[in-house]
Amino acid sequence: MNNNPDLHARATALSQQVGSTRRHFLLGSAGVLASVPLLGLAPLARGEEPKSLPDYAAWKERNALIVHSTNTMETRRDAIGAGVVTPSDRLFVRNNLPTPPVDVVENADAWEVSIEGVRNPRSLTLAELKNMNVTSVTTVLQCSGNGRAFFPHGASGTQWSVGAAGCVVWTGVPLKDVVEELGGVEDGMSFITNTGGEELPAGLDPKTVIVERSVPARALETAILAWAMNDEPLPLSHGGPLRMVVPGYYGVNNVKYVKRVAFTDKETDAKIQASGYRIRDVGKSGAPEQPSMWEMNVKSWITTPLEKTHKGRNLIYGVAMGGAVAVESVEVSTDGGETWQEARFVGPDLGQYAWRPFVFATDLSPGEVRLVSRATSASGETQPKGRTDNERGYGHNGWEDHGVTVQVS
Repeated sequence: MNNNPDLHARATALSQQVGSTRRHFLLGSAGVLASVPLLGLAPLARGEEPKSLPDYAAWKERNALIVHSTNTMETRRDAIGAGVVTPSDRLFVRNNLPTPPVDVVENADAWEVSIEGVRNPRSLTLAELKNMNVTSVTTVLQCSGNGRAFFPHGASGTQWSVGAAGCVVWTGVPLKDVVEELGGVEDGMSFITNTGGEELPAGLDPKTVIVERSVPARALETAILAWAMNDEPLPLSHGGPLRMVVPGYYGVNNVKYVKRVAFTDKETDAKIQASGYRIRDVGKSGAPEQPSMWEMNVKSWITTPLEKTHKGRNLIYGVAMGGAVAVESVEVSTDGGETWQEARFVGPDLGQYAWRPFVFATDLSPGEVRLVSRATSASGETQPKGRTDNERGYGHNGWEDHGVTVQVS
């Protein structure tokens, strides 16, 4: 355990930053739940978007978001910007269940999480976690279905384009430090199983709706229990007061409102793990033997220009990530992938799990151009041209679909 007083002071300061100017981070879900169906998913008619956001996300920048439902909001491609860190009020939202009541973040330090599968299992409050250690890590947070809208078979689920992703600075305690404080992991444990603290709908088998995900035990080396996001207390809409963050893994594994962290010898049998978030052929049902949506893959896309631009000198911007490893380089093509030239990264490198904004300067002639980008990771993996078709439209990183057609005049 690290008892560095400076670290403790920083953690305490973060937990006290909620003031009158930041009350929007703590707006609850009470107003929206009355109008939300059983699992909180209220899809909108095709092409329809509400003028306002649900209460729990009312603090977000409405014009930066595409609202797919009360529980799913996508960052617009033109709102991603050229910065490394995604502003919290522009970050996408994906909830599997309605959020807990607002009082859980108003009294954040009282939140408890049970740690199991260790030699000295016990429950810890958030206040106790903050006294163990503190670290920060910058990661890409991305929904498994980011890019689903490009699948031709009409994969079910939210029709994300590119905006179910963002780059976030998380602050919390390394899970490894918590485990060491509790005597270490019991022998024979192969997975870390994390359980969310949402209230479950009555009358249903809990295993069919509970948010409970297992990841390989190797994630212990990098996972953190996070209580802050972008140097603010973790808001309710993003898992506050406490969230499991597994760098390099798809968003579903970064369990919100985490109430239980268990080291287990096998994966959970909850539906979201056993058959959900599995890579399977189109028309096939999900099953435990299929690949699970764990580590992310290498990916990039253009963020500007998108529809129209001027002839002559142009700066083409985008973002690139390596997935579970660092991104090494990114190329841009202005002719739909016939020829490629290397782009330049912009801004600081915030670590292997962060994305890197990029820019490419070029002269464009009048007419229609197809702008595409392809990234290469530090392990040598390069974005493919096409997609891997699968039933739920997961893991799409093909550069062809992610390009944009721009009219130059």
